Amino acid sequence: MLRVFLIRSALIAAPFVVWFVWSAWARRNGREMGATPWAWLAAAGAVLFGLSLMASAVFQSDNRGQTYVPAEVGEDGRVSPGHFEKKETPTP
Repeated sequence: MLRVFLIRSALIAAPFVVWFVWSAWARRNGREMGATPWAWLAAAGAVLFGLSLMASAVFQSDNRGQTYVPAEVGEDGRVSPGHFEKKETPTP
C-alpha cells in the first residue's frame, strides 16, 4: 500500500519537478522566466493521478469467481495471511 501511495505521490509531483528543473536550467542560460504556472502544474499532476487510477482499474487482476479465505491463527501461534482461492465447481 505504501508503494502505491509513493508512486501516486511521485506522479503528482512530477510536473512540479520538471518545471523547476527546466526553470533553473533556463535561468542559468540567461533566459527570462515568468511566474510559475501553479494551476497548470496542479492540473497536470491531477491528470497523471487520474490516469494512474484508470490504469489500476484496467490492469489489476480480478478476484471475481474466487472465494476469500480469511487469515487464521495456527496452533503454533503463527498467522497465515488471508488469500483468494478459486471456487470449486461441483461435478455432476
